Amino acid sequence: MKRQLVFATHNQNKWKEIQALLPLNIRLLSLTDIGCDNPIPEYGKTVEDNAWIKADFVKQNYGMDCFADDTGLEVEALGNTPGVFSARYAGEAASATENMDKLLANLKGQQNRKACFRTVIAMYFANQKKTFEGVVSGEILTEKQGDFGFAYDPIFRADGMLQSFASLTLEQKNQISHRKRAFSQMVYFLNTLT
Repeated sequence: MKRQLVFATHNQNKWKEIQALLPLNIRLLSLTDIGCDNPIPEYGKTVEDNAWIKADFVKQNYGMDCFADDTGLEVEALGNTPGVFSARYAGEAASATENMDKLLANLKGQQNRKACFRTVIAMYFANQKKTFEGVVSGEILTEKQGDFGFAYDPIFRADGMLQSFASLTLEQKNQISHRKRAFSQMVYFLNTLT
């Protein structure tokens, strides 16, 4: 019998990506599948807060095992901002280009360009409450590079890489990404229980 697990997302691409990684005895559901059509407000002060807000919402309102993720870009010279505000760094309705432009402007003349992407997963499963984290360290480039990816990918280069995330194919990026690292830990945990 398959165990049901809700991924607190409406993003079908993310859902498919994770479904392919899960043990066969787990049936992955999305927010749409359980009839949760409203966006869950994210008002946390950290990416971990936001992941738990979403997981808590599903657990409290639907009583189902679930997990949620959140990701932020942390820039050392800017006090680890934008962090939890990465998607709206230049304003609530800001585009990825506007967010990148603001970040590059704020780093103008700055020698320290160290940064990291951090993904946190919050999970309720089999009467356990677990957190998983994936981090990729790197630096912010002085100009955009590459045509793939999204968000800050054109200006982020991971340590040990010659190109930005946006210059890598999805397969190449997924081999080293923060999200992959966090989800690999989650999948390992699920495999130990099933």
